[in-house]
Amino acid sequence: MIEGIRFCRETEFKETPIGKIPTDWDVQELGDESIADIIAGQSPPSSTYNKENRGLPFLQGKMEFGEMFPSPTTYCLEPIKIAKKDDVLLSVRAPVGEVNIAPFECCIGRGLAAIRTKVDRLNHLFLFYCLKLEGRRFEALSSGSTFKAIRIQEIEKFSIPVPSLGEQRAVVGVLGVVDSAIEKTDGVIAKAERLKKGLMHELLTKGIGHKEYEYSKELGCTIPKDWEVAKLGDFAEFKNGVNFGKEQRGSEGMLTVDVLNMYGESIYLNLKDLYRVKIAENHDYVLEKGDILFVRSSLKREGAGWASLFDGWNEPVTFCGFIIRAKLQRKDILPEFLTYFLRSELARNKLVAGSGQVAITNITQETLRIFRFPLPSLQEQEKIVEMLSTVDKKLGLERREKSKLERVKRGLMDLLLTGKVRVKVN
Repeated sequence: MIEGIRFCRETEFKETPIGKIPTDWDVQELGDESIADIIAGQSPPSSTYNKENRGLPFLQGKMEFGEMFPSPTTYCLEPIKIAKKDDVLLSVRAPVGEVNIAPFECCIGRGLAAIRTKVDRLNHLFLFYCLKLEGRRFEALSSGSTFKAIRIQEIEKFSIPVPSLGEQRAVVGVLGVVDSAIEKTDGVIAKAERLKKGLMHELLTKGIGHKEYEYSKELGCTIPKDWEVAKLGDFAEFKNGVNFGKEQRGSEGMLTVDVLNMYGESIYLNLKDLYRVKIAENHDYVLEKGDILFVRSSLKREGAGWASLFDGWNEPVTFCGFIIRAKLQRKDILPEFLTYFLRSELARNKLVAGSGQVAITNITQETLRIFRFPLPSLQEQEKIVEMLSTVDKKLGLERREKSKLERVKRGLMDLLLTGKVRVKVN
């Protein structure tokens, strides 16, 4: 609860160009000087940029945006257009309509506009939430076939609902409580991710309870003396996935793993939104529990060789031609242990270094066959997997909590910023 605030659904509405809003609210364009000023960004000469914190922070566009506040990495000694603290920053080039808030005075480039609210009429956080909710309307206003952009004139004509300043502040207070909860959850997630990264390095190179170590030239790191260094090709069989045309995709056929399914939050495949392909079922291409899949071709170099584990499904599943399957042939290697290692920084650096770059980055079966990895005893693998999966479960819980909070926030924004539910201040 927020002290002094109560919710109310009893209100009268009126029709406006932006839909139904309460009769005591106004509709105003952002170009109305009584509520805001709009500053178009302009990029200074690149010779004035630096990375040494000299001058004002320089923001060029969406690339520096965060959830609410941007994180500049460049500074400018000769700024041309300046956003002040609390200005609402709007991305005017692809993607258009993204918003952040200036946490301090900064230089803005031509990819941004700054909206400076008149504090006696429009709360900057209320405007931020309004644009978050209705930013998709900017997409409809944008021009350009390959490079979307919006002009200042279109921003000036953009209409928003304007309740009393007291109600604006009350709405911001409610949404701020949810934002604070999301921020705390983000902090827990970031802490767990740092823990996992450190734990992976420690467990996958030093193991548990060892006293003697030796340097492995093949791995490029120190490992316990009694660990083996194994070559993946000695323990696994490889197969490229099925190639098919767009016309074969549809509502019928075999469920098929695509590259997008490879990037789950855990070591396991993300099996949501699998599509179907009209192909004859071939046992050689049907996935089995414990199969490890690799991204064979990626538009981004860092995506090449990304590994995910298949944990089984309730009907046959195959995999597309942009993926390579590794089927382990020995029972003394836990696929979970190997997948964790393949996700480690050490393994990723080696796999990306071994990929080929043409128009896209490729990993070949030969690259995987010669790939080497540390091999502890089966019992130690089980302990390492148990410890890392515990952290993964914690991360999963926190990510689900964040998703739930974001759904709550989105629902509240839709109710409060349209007046469907009123916030009354005593």
